Amino acid sequence: MTLSDFEEYVSARSPALLRTAFLLCGGDRGAAEDMLQDVLERVYPKWHRIKDHPEAYIRAALANAAANRWRFRSRRVVEVPLHDASPPAVPGPEQAVANQDLVVRALGTLPARMRAVLVLRFYDDLSEVDTAAALRCGVGTVKSQTSRGLSRLRTLLAPHALAPTTDRSC
Repeated sequence: MTLSDFEEYVSARSPALLRTAFLLCGGDRGAAEDMLQDVLERVYPKWHRIKDHPEAYIRAALANAAANRWRFRSRRVVEVPLHDASPPAVPGPEQAVANQDLVVRALGTLPARMRAVLVLRFYDDLSEVDTAAALRCGVGTVKSQTSRGLSRLRTLLAPHALAPTTDRSC
């Protein structure tokens, strides 16, 4: 187990892993950073075993950490912010950013497992089999969660009618 191998991996893959964690946390950047740091801390001692295929292991750990985070939070007292924590998106030439914001907010309303399936399938571009392996569930579960999740996203996003953009990265 070499520290430099781990450091190289973290340096190269942290931005992509943080984006995945951000989507799994429903758009909460602070929670995503904390969750990714916790996962990487837990992965380091196991690095010698997983260094040949760390991506799938870390994605599964992120998905599980996100699910555990929501389970834990649901048992705690609900905190009520004194101000609106999510200001509305400002329309303008940044339509791609506004669309992305709407999608991230809609993802945040989905159950953790459904959100994890959609993020791994469509954001990380994993196959149904790879998604099932990462989440330790059956391919049928991935298919049903994908179908239900996309249907709910369509329902949630229908009133907003996402405006077309020239940027294809969203």
